[in-house]
Formats: sequence, structure tokens, C-alpha cells
Amino acid sequence: MERDVIDESTAGQLKCRAAGILLHPASLPGEEGIGTFGKWAFRFIDFLAEAGQSYWQILPLGPTGFANSPYLSFSSRAGNPLLIDLEMGVGEGLGKAVSPLTAVAESERIHYPTLIQRKYPLLRRFWESFQTNASSKWRGLLDDFRAEQEGWLEDYALFMALKKEFNYIPWNQWPEAISLREETALLSWRSKLHREMDFEIFLQFLFYYQWKRILDKAHKKGISIIGDIPLYVSLDSADAWVEPDLFQLDQNLQPVKVSGVPPDYFSEDGQLWGSPVYNWDYHIESGFAWWLERFRSKMALADLFRLDHFRGLESYWAVPYFEKTAREGSWEQAPGRALLQKVRDTYGSLPLIAEDLGDISREVEKLRDDFGLPGMHIMQFGFDGNPRNQHSFHHHRNNAVVYTGTHDNDTLHGWFNGLPEQELRHIEAYLASRDDLPSRIIRLTMMSPARLAIIPMQDYLNLGGNARMNTPGSTDGNWEWRMNARDTTAELAARIRELCTIYGRVQA
Repeated sequence: MERDVIDESTAGQLKCRAAGILLHPASLPGEEGIGTFGKWAFRFIDFLAEAGQSYWQILPLGPTGFANSPYLSFSSRAGNPLLIDLEMGVGEGLGKAVSPLTAVAESERIHYPTLIQRKYPLLRRFWESFQTNASSKWRGLLDDFRAEQEGWLEDYALFMALKKEFNYIPWNQWPEAISLREETALLSWRSKLHREMDFEIFLQFLFYYQWKRILDKAHKKGISIIGDIPLYVSLDSADAWVEPDLFQLDQNLQPVKVSGVPPDYFSEDGQLWGSPVYNWDYHIESGFAWWLERFRSKMALADLFRLDHFRGLESYWAVPYFEKTAREGSWEQAPGRALLQKVRDTYGSLPLIAEDLGDISREVEKLRDDFGLPGMHIMQFGFDGNPRNQHSFHHHRNNAVVYTGTHDNDTLHGWFNGLPEQELRHIEAYLASRDDLPSRIIRLTMMSPARLAIIPMQDYLNLGGNARMNTPGSTDGNWEWRMNARDTTAELAARIRELCTIYGRVQA
């Protein structure tokens, strides 16, 4: 099931003008309470092709942890079982029919507690059916998957089985013998929980198998997938449990310092993410082995990647664990140059987009540019009245990706509704108009000299702030938005294609 990890056409600088749409698969419509890797994903790829798009950008695909955030996952390599499509599995003979998720079907938002409560029992029934009825072909594919992913899969499966056994408390609060991974404890728990481990492995098999079909469909339609690699990993993850030396943890397995950013555009207290910062000395001594394996596995899931919080590879904001906000942190150096060089030397290229937002120094820009990585321009950031603002249209670089906004921004419609009059006047002066501002910003985005333009689906649909994906610094109501099944019309596809054609973003 592995793909070649390097595609030279997506490595290094972006070669030609193109466009794409940002939409997380969880936000797709469908009958399972959450977007899945089923028919609606295939239909969206058809829509992208009809709209003249070359890229589909997504968010991280890992199993979500605290506050349902895809950036706080239980694993840096596992996939989210909630994205598995039950109907597709039945149609391929992997299991018997399962009851529909009528309580959450076609809901306008993802209701995670109800979804988890209702979908996991159906997935378990799927597994039980597979054990009894699966053909030798499917059993062989499952065995092959276990062999291909042995570097992380068994440990992840045991981690998740133990999470259930201990009522989902963090791993550093488990009984000492297993939290410290003593050999006798590992053997005992593997024996006791082997059936639950097999179930977790089966879920990962289905996830990877179905996502591979999405990739194949996209490539046949000329669509490349832009994935997302969070820089940091949650403390409550299989990665931290299996290899705690990767992180700055004390003798009680608590973080010494945690990640975040200082006060910025999004928050006057900064953002306190809470993930443990890396023990970079250990990574250097190991030849960045964990990172190399992480990049290898990610490269099999997408064509190009947005590397979240790229500036943390040059220097990172480290906050003492006991602090309540990110104000009292300090900048510490990171060996990003050595890491990126190692990845490029190992795999031949760096198919990365540098998320270079926030407090960016000249050193960060140099690191980005020395490796030829495209950075990001955000249109919503470019109208503060400062003519030197690098997000202003007249400062956009060629080797860059321009967005109207990211998953952390409000929608264009919601943003305009919340702007003070002074900023609206500046936008009016810049655009020589105040009429239909969302459409004008989308058009300006397409005009940008940046080679790749990405528009969130919410902006093409001109949705208000209730369709915002995430509000940094908050934990309520995020990651829940879903697109309506009636939204991807032929008329919208034609309008998008026309706009992309005018500004040279439709590939021949």
C-alpha cells in the first residue's frame, strides 16, 4: 500500500501558476455525521477538476485528541477512524451491512460526542464481520499492511487499547510499570489486550486503504493533495509514550517546557498549545531518525505538505509548564537547517510549504529561502495600512502560496462583518470599492503573483463567521463545520474555473 515518497514535480519551488481549495475531509457532506472517504470525497474531486483546480488542501488526518483538534492527535502517523466510510467498506465486501447513523446523518455540524458514541460500535461490528467473512484476498492485504507499518502500528494499537482500559487518562498517569514501558508489563498487556489491538490495527488498515483510493482518484483527475504536518506532537500520544526522550520531560514524565507563540494577531496572551517541546539534542544524536520516519510515512499520504509552524525549526517559543498563558516564554534555538538537510539528503527533495506566519525573523526567512521552500501570504493580514506589510498584495512573492485565510481565520464574510470602520476605509482605498468585498478579495487572490492560490471552500460559498473552522485560543465549537450536499454545483464550478482561467491558474 506504500506509494513512492518523492514526486519531483511537487518538490522545491512551485513551477507554474495553479489554484486549489482548502477543505478538510471531515467537512464533507454525507450520511455518517462527518465527512468520510466515501462517495462525497470522490464527488468533491470531480468538482475540483470541473472547477479547474490543481490542488486539494486538507488538515491533518490523525485521530483527534483534546477539543477534537486535528493538531492534537494521539499519533503522528495514525489516521482518524471516524473518517472511514462504512458504505464503501460494505460495497467492497469487507463486512456486512451496518445500521445507518441516523441520529447524526446530514447534520450541519459535527457533533463529536454523539458521533463517537454511535460510529465506533458500528466499526466494531464491521471488524467482527471481517473476522468471519473476509476473503483470503482481504486477509492478505491486512497482513501486508501490518508488515509495512510495523515500525509504529503495534505500539499505537497497544497505546489505544490501554487508553480504553484506563478510561482515556493520559499515559503518564497509567500504572508506573506500563507508563515506563517495562518489558514484563508490555508482554502482559499485549497478551491481555491483543483482541483490542487487532481491532485498532484493522481500523488503521481501513483508513489507509480508503485514503489510498482517494489519492488514486485525485491523481487520475490531475489533482494533487496538500497535506498538513503539525510541528509538534501531543504529550498524550503514542509517540511520547513510546519514545519520551524525544521531548523535554522531567523524571515524572511531565513537560519541562511546552509549545506556543507569544502575543500576536490572534491573541493578546499569545497561544499556549501545551505540547511538549522537543529534546533537540536527542534528535541530533539519533540522526533525526524519528523525523525521517515521520516524513516517510507522511509522504505516502499526500503530494505536498504545509509544515505547520515552520518558524519553530529555526527557533521556538518555550513556555514553562506551570504558566497559564504564553506571555512568559523565551525563544530557544532549533536545528532546523540540519533537519531539513537530512530529510532532503535522504529523500531527494523537500515537498513542503513553509507556514511562515506570526513573528517571523530574518533568520526564519533565510532558512525558508535557502531550501527554496514556498511560504505563505494571507490576504486578511494585508490591509493594516502598513505599505511594507509582506501580506499586502503588492509584496507577494512568486514562490509562495496565497490564501484568503487559513483554518485559523474567520471566513471572508465574517471577517468583513467584524472589521472596524478604519480598516474598511483602508480596504476601500486599496480596492477602489467597498462593494462585494469577499468576491473582490478572492479575485485579488487569483491575481497575485504567488504561483499557488488556495481558497477555503467557505469563502467560495460566501459563508459567515458561523462557518469558521477554528478560533485560536478557544476550545468550543471548533473543527465542526460541514459543507451542505447542495453546495458543489456545476454553476459554482464554472465560476471558479472562469476566474482561474482569467488569471492563468488552470493547467493545460
